Amino acid sequence: MLRNYFLIALRNFWKNRVFSFINVLGLSIGISAALVIYLIVSYDLSFDKFHKESNRIYRVVTDMRFPGQDFKNSGVPTPLPEAVRREITGLEVSTAFYLFNSDVKVTVPATTNGKESVYRHEPNIVFADEYYFKLLPYKWLAGSAASLKDPNVTVLTKSRAEKYFGNFKDAGRLVGQQVYFNDTVKTTVGGIVEDLPQRTDFSFKEFISLPTISETSMKENYGFLEWGSVNSSSQLFIKLAEGTTVQQIEKQLKQLRKKYAGKNDQDNAPTIHRLQPITELHFNPDYDNFDQRQADLTTLYGLMLVAVFLLVLGCINFINLTTAQASQRAKEIGVRKTLGSSKKQLVLQFLSETTLLTIVATIISVLITPWILKIFSDFIPDGLTFNPFKETNILAFLAVLAIVVSVLSGFYPALILSRFKPVTVLKNQAYTGTHKTRRVWIRKTLTVSQFVIAQVFIMATIIVSKQINYSLNKKLGYKKEAIVFFYTSWHHSNENNRAVLYQKLKSIPGIESVAIGSPPASSNTNTQTMSFMNGTKETETTVEIKYADTAYFRMYGLKLVAGRPLQQSDTIAEYLINETYAKQLGFKNPADAVGRLIGNNDQKIPIAGVLADFHTKSTHVAIKPLAYAMRKNNYGMFNIALNPAAGGAAWQRTLDQVAKEWKTLFPEDDFTYTFFDESIAAFYKSERNMAKLLTWATGLAILISCLGLLGLVIYTTNQRVKEIGIRKVLGASVAQRVSLLSTDFVRLVILAFVLAAPITWWGIYKWLESFAYRTEISWWIFALGGSIMMLIALFTLSIQIIRSAMANPVKNLRTE
Repeated sequence: MLRNYFLIALRNFWKNRVFSFINVLGLSIGISAALVIYLIVSYDLSFDKFHKESNRIYRVVTDMRFPGQDFKNSGVPTPLPEAVRREITGLEVSTAFYLFNSDVKVTVPATTNGKESVYRHEPNIVFADEYYFKLLPYKWLAGSAASLKDPNVTVLTKSRAEKYFGNFKDAGRLVGQQVYFNDTVKTTVGGIVEDLPQRTDFSFKEFISLPTISETSMKENYGFLEWGSVNSSSQLFIKLAEGTTVQQIEKQLKQLRKKYAGKNDQDNAPTIHRLQPITELHFNPDYDNFDQRQADLTTLYGLMLVAVFLLVLGCINFINLTTAQASQRAKEIGVRKTLGSSKKQLVLQFLSETTLLTIVATIISVLITPWILKIFSDFIPDGLTFNPFKETNILAFLAVLAIVVSVLSGFYPALILSRFKPVTVLKNQAYTGTHKTRRVWIRKTLTVSQFVIAQVFIMATIIVSKQINYSLNKKLGYKKEAIVFFYTSWHHSNENNRAVLYQKLKSIPGIESVAIGSPPASSNTNTQTMSFMNGTKETETTVEIKYADTAYFRMYGLKLVAGRPLQQSDTIAEYLINETYAKQLGFKNPADAVGRLIGNNDQKIPIAGVLADFHTKSTHVAIKPLAYAMRKNNYGMFNIALNPAAGGAAWQRTLDQVAKEWKTLFPEDDFTYTFFDESIAAFYKSERNMAKLLTWATGLAILISCLGLLGLVIYTTNQRVKEIGIRKVLGASVAQRVSLLSTDFVRLVILAFVLAAPITWWGIYKWLESFAYRTEISWWIFALGGSIMMLIALFTLSIQIIRSAMANPVKNLRTE
């Protein structure tokens, strides 16, 4: 019987090829969107799910409170791990590790072929203790975790060992090989472990024994004895013993900090250590995850909502088009019922047709998914792959999705079609008196729902684009065009080469000026607490500190509103502060701040001048107190201003010359640079991705909604075909007939706009709250969104309505 159902379905699809194509198109769009979004969501939600008893594994993080603002840091003071292991009870495992700088030079002095190999910019290297491997399930191929008790020992993952020593069969033969880091840390391989096969943020590939830090000058860099310093490179993870609660551990951490670091904390603003569940690492933006990519749960939920909307639109579209064709199948149904078909058999037949269409749409979706992933490559995580025949979860998702879509799309039309009465159907009276029935209102309700979703997408796309343009075109307080900056490697041994490079850059013709200092706006922040005595009143403020030379301020066009510029100095002798800082110090007139002393308890330094406020971060963040200073040998960051009128080709020739000079001084390092305006635009990468996604979702929503509207128009005009013919015979013009047929549909679009406008306003209001500086929610956004939807709807209506209004009345009335 099923075979018969599918044969009938194929004949019906071929007979109604256009409608079948539209149905498959609508469903395949919805299924494709759902599949791609499922891949993204399942990828991010799968991180670190393999840990046994993950509900007992936590990271210790630090919440710091300073005057004027709070900071959250994923690290801990470096003395804390040892104190935790020694004094805190209720722990099964505690492990400390320290992130090595990502710009690491690795030298393998004697590989299997006897030649030295050098690898630059190696990432994912940490200093770890032996307890790290008790927390995470690595499989040992050679050696053991006990080797990390000794200094100058390295454990490699299999992938990193193969990179350094080539493919190997016996991992034990690699134990004892030498590996050097930055030419200063010389270690011996103590073991080889398998890479973690699951998705994880613990993507480390090399583990240098923790005692190695004590054997080198890095001990001072990591502040091993400083309770008052917190570095995000210093990580502490613990696993609670069974029966131990988070509150018990956090209470002990509070007591431990009071014991060792109480003098560093202010009474009204203490530093607090708390426990972060390991399941939060991939999602909590307050604390980084070892500089790995983090996912935003709100974005993931938004993506799932988009997928649901597009699927619902596809199903509504299918329902409308299927019921619109009901008149063509009424006689078929009447004959089948007369020959003895039951309602159940008819429902199964129509559901089988829907299922077949859904299967075709699913196959098309699978075929076009790689293309979609390529289009959205900026939005897709790097590690995401699409292999439906190797990943059973994808096949299971597609199977469940096909079943759900088939039921949602086909059940209601199947019920409607199977309820036709044979007598009325065979007398061409199947639709008598139905134009005002509840079923028509159901279809109209579905159509309004489609247009509500489409208009929300349209208006949301407009406001996101408006905010991005506002952020990029807002006067930020500095010049950003034709300026390039680049770093020199922090571990380079020859400091004088930086000064030599500075002089060589000044002699290159295509460079207008050279300056030293970090750009006015960047993602990095260096802050410290400064105090100011105004009579007997002391004001403490957390201030961002930047260092620059005298040419820097002219290059970026930073405006001085009071005082004078910084003078050349080898030490920090004076500050330039911004207007916001001057106001926080209590000065309404910036000139009154000039000459006042600010600093810490050890040293007070005068304010030389006050700069006009400018944005050091994206428009998400309010302008905060800032101070500029000058210091000796500040050659870490170079800024060069190119000739704005020269253009791309001339700029490239200049940068090629810079690269040439760079290589003569730093032959081991690659020359990489960034245009300052591009770094500003990078602040809004997530918003750009959102705008791109919304644009596609809007286009798809409009397409599916218009197909659904077309279905309702076809249904209505089929119902009123004789009425149209009679009106034409009685003298009604084409315009009158078009107006008669389109009025109801225009009302549906207007009703959808009335419903969509407040929903959109609330949504974009909440989204804009994340920006400290934001565009206005203008009335024209809603007017433009409604107008776009109305024009598209009118175009869709005209396709069928004008055709029906101009049809020959003789042909329409022939069967009367």
